[in-house]
Amino acid sequence: MKNALARALDDVRLDDGTVPRDEAVSLFRRHIGRHHGEIRRLFEGRQLKGVAAATVLAALMDGVIACLADLACIVTQAPNGAVCVCATGGYGGGLLAPYSDIDLLFLTADPLTAAATAQVEYMLYFLWDLGVRVGHATRSIEGCLAAAREDITIRTTLLDARRLWGSEALFSEFGERFSHGDESAIGFMRDKIAERETRHRRFGDNPYMVEPNIKEGRGGLRDLQTLNWMERVATGPEGLNPALLNDRTTPRFAAFGLLTEQETNRARRAWNFLWTVRLHLHYIAARADERLLFDVQPVIGGRMGYAGHGRQQGVERFMRHYFLTTREVMRLTRVVEPAILEQLQAPPKEDVPAADLIRPLAENGLRLLNGQLAPLPESGFEQAPIRMFEMLNLACEKKLPLHPTAIQQLIRCERRATSLRRNPRAMSVLMHLLMQPTIPQGESGPPSGADWLNILNDTGLLGALLPDWSRIVGQMQFDTYHIYTVDEHNIEAVRMLGRIEIGEMADEIPMAYELVKELQSRRALYVATLIHDIAKGRGGDHSVLGSEVAQHLCPALGLDLEETETLSWLVLHHLLLSQTAFRRDIDDPRTILDLADTIQSPERLRLLLLLTIADMRAVSSTVWNAWKATLLRELYSRVAEVLEGGLAATERDGRVDRAKELARDGLTRQNLPAEGIEHFLNLGYPGYWLGFDADTHMRHARLVMDSETHRSPLTVETLPLPQRDVTEVTVFSADHPGLFSQIAGALAVAGASIVDARIHTLSDGMALDTFWLQDPFGRAFETPQQLTRLNMLVEQALSGRLNLKRELERACEHRPGRRMRAIHVPPRVLVDNRASDQYTVIEINGRDRPGLLHDVTKTISSQSLQISSAHITTYGMRAVDVFYVRDLLGMKMTDERRIADTRAALLATLQPQDAPLTSEHAA
Repeated sequence: MKNALARALDDVRLDDGTVPRDEAVSLFRRHIGRHHGEIRRLFEGRQLKGVAAATVLAALMDGVIACLADLACIVTQAPNGAVCVCATGGYGGGLLAPYSDIDLLFLTADPLTAAATAQVEYMLYFLWDLGVRVGHATRSIEGCLAAAREDITIRTTLLDARRLWGSEALFSEFGERFSHGDESAIGFMRDKIAERETRHRRFGDNPYMVEPNIKEGRGGLRDLQTLNWMERVATGPEGLNPALLNDRTTPRFAAFGLLTEQETNRARRAWNFLWTVRLHLHYIAARADERLLFDVQPVIGGRMGYAGHGRQQGVERFMRHYFLTTREVMRLTRVVEPAILEQLQAPPKEDVPAADLIRPLAENGLRLLNGQLAPLPESGFEQAPIRMFEMLNLACEKKLPLHPTAIQQLIRCERRATSLRRNPRAMSVLMHLLMQPTIPQGESGPPSGADWLNILNDTGLLGALLPDWSRIVGQMQFDTYHIYTVDEHNIEAVRMLGRIEIGEMADEIPMAYELVKELQSRRALYVATLIHDIAKGRGGDHSVLGSEVAQHLCPALGLDLEETETLSWLVLHHLLLSQTAFRRDIDDPRTILDLADTIQSPERLRLLLLLTIADMRAVSSTVWNAWKATLLRELYSRVAEVLEGGLAATERDGRVDRAKELARDGLTRQNLPAEGIEHFLNLGYPGYWLGFDADTHMRHARLVMDSETHRSPLTVETLPLPQRDVTEVTVFSADHPGLFSQIAGALAVAGASIVDARIHTLSDGMALDTFWLQDPFGRAFETPQQLTRLNMLVEQALSGRLNLKRELERACEHRPGRRMRAIHVPPRVLVDNRASDQYTVIEINGRDRPGLLHDVTKTISSQSLQISSAHITTYGMRAVDVFYVRDLLGMKMTDERRIADTRAALLATLQPQDAPLTSEHAA
């Protein structure tokens, strides 16, 4: 590549040997553009793999830099040997991504001459004119050594220094002195480990986040490069086989003989896969982008050949490969680091074990090193894999931390654990580790059950022991609701359950903390939490399939028949409470009776509530809020009441009478006129009296009386409920078709999300509608300005002074970005006449957007249907809205033709305004 560029420069060279600068820039630019285009064509046509393409890109830039240095030497008349141009950092390693910076070191003699300065400046300005982003430093050898001593980042970049042009003698002297610097290898290792941990915390400590940073995140390219640097420092340049020095297809650390052949192949595959993904990211974004966001995931998956399989999308298969690769990188780190440290340190001195440890250590090939449990060099894990679990059990029982070599050997011998799938002792140890109590945050203590699960999952032992678990390792769901892979979510749910059990969340969910004290089936609950999503990704209902998995898995884990039945039932119904609380009217007796009929026992109700809370808290920090806690608490209380024998028809009538009596007594104590009180008590139907507490009834009474006294056609009242994370908005107005839709539109303009609504038409024809709202961050509207604006917009909408169509169109102008539009949410409408005795239940699923609820309720109104209650839930970009409706005669909608017409009208309303991005047209 350099020769071609050199020949082109020779063709336009003047008699004095120089080349006009503008012409030179043009030649260089055309040369780079032509070769970049060809490399991209070959790469995207899968004729070049990631590492090969990155190697060619680096070689292209090598030739450009060398030609430019020749030109600069002629133009500035700098003497030969004044400057040595070196590549450093990632570019020094011989690999370059399309839009990455190039790091250059201009190595100079000391002192720096004016000619050398002119040559460096010419090259830098030339590169900037070409649009090349350059990180650069001009230093003498002494300057390099001093900077490396002061800054580990500089020392790291110099480790991969590679001569591109200039004095070989100068570069050789630098290499000799740098390789024998006074920095200790052990100190460098510790600094790099600390730097890596800091980087992981910055870019997402959990490697299973669904939008990872492929370069800086845990398990990314930087982790592999860190291993390269550690091994480079540990062994020096002479430690590497010269035949492998220019082999870019394998990370350097894999060439030092520390890995098995299988591990070397895994390192090579991970290295190439991550480089391939990185190059695709750069080409798609046309910039140095390292974040694997939703919008590019399907595009890259398509380009790399990941097609859909069954119900699993191609993008999900691609991302699973990515997460399995990052897991492999973490495992390689746990294998290589102890091996490097073993090279650098003196042979470890064994601790003298306590008397009660001597026998178990000897029986299982173990020893104590610095207070940590470690296998002997000939541990026998390969021949007797049960020893791995005995080691874990001993560490748990004696509260001994595991030595890094213990994790190393667990990873290397994980496949041997497949022979223990029916081994009672191995399963017993697994259960023992799972049931370990949680230590309060901020306190030091032994690992919790979730901590042990992380160790088992990262080493591969959990998947080897439980084949069904191995099917969800790295499995992701392509949506904006779940932020973890399925296996990580399940483990996080176990962690949340442990935190609930010790009362760490008692301020948020005090009822759960009290209920967990009464549990009789703790083992069943913990195992159910661990495997509740174990059948995801198989197609079909994962709850049903997971329940079947539990039936054969539980006996192997040592659970008895009663625990197995309970656990299988929990997995089958683990979504029951959340779907009912957030999608159904819990004031409808049929909802509660059906739920009680399914649950049947107070113990199962307690278990199911705890599993539901742990599951929701493990999805992400934003899913759980006080409003959802309130709904679940109310649902639990009502079902518990039925299981104790309440909610018969006569009981319902009695509750209505008691609600009226409480309201009457409270209003009387407030010295309101008896005539007005009786008038209000005769307005509401039974559903109204059962839907609110006494304080709310009294508030409504005062609102109604004031409105009638002042003959106000419309009254709007807002009440922040920060303890529930919602604001309650009450609208008292003459009822008319489309009222709900108008209010929903006004609230959408205000930026509010309706999470629940109760629509009540009183006996005098007035509407008393209640809405519970949250702001875009899932919190209550509280400030006077926010509340005033809510009032004003609702009043303007209902009085006709607000052009809802225009305002909602403006709100929709802020379309979701490419990242969100990549998530496909197919519209769906379900019509159910069995869920309620009095109402038809309509459930709609579709992409969330500003004004969606306004459009849907407007369509429902156009079908001559009255909405009694609405329950609004969002799962990332997916909205699930449920409406309890009746026709204008107060009857269910039963005519099949009418049901079909309503469904078709709603489906038309739900059609997405933006087509989802696919690998074909997103590219």
